Amino acid sequence: VIEYSSDFRLYITTKLRNPHYLPELSTKVSLLNFMITPEGLQDQLLGIVVAKERPELEEERNALIVQSAANKKQLKEIEDKILETLSSSEGDILEDETAIQILDSSKALSNEIEKKQKIAEETEKKIEQSRAGYTPVAKHGSVLFFSITDLPNIDPMYQYSLTWFIN
Repeated sequence: VIEYSSDFRLYITTKLRNPHYLPELSTKVSLLNFMITPEGLQDQLLGIVVAKERPELEEERNALIVQSAANKKQLKEIEDKILETLSSSEGDILEDETAIQILDSSKALSNEIEKKQKIAEETEKKIEQSRAGYTPVAKHGSVLFFSITDLPNIDPMYQYSLTWFIN
């Protein structure tokens, strides 16, 4: 028996594009594939193209994402506040003035956030329609990158990175 630490980890990397391992080995290890997919690259290229061609559109899209996250956080806080009010209320909740005020203000705030979310969704649809015009560019860029990544099969001298391609 060989003693070893339970914190011991062994990492092995390979340059093989699609390595094949025996089933016995595959069941004992965790295989991670860091290769980019055509769809993932296409989305990434679409963001880059839109940011170059229409920076205001991409900025607006990013602002909407941040606003949407803030709205969801605010809704969660409202839910927590309502639950806290309901759990701490003693007796009949209809007679508790502070609970009624909290519920009324929560409802008003919730309605306001819901209106903001609807506006944000409509704006997001418009932005996606505008971005869709650049989809063919991103698709062709993705095809071109994956064609370039196959060049080392012809001659190992032709090796290009994703960073080189994007720049």
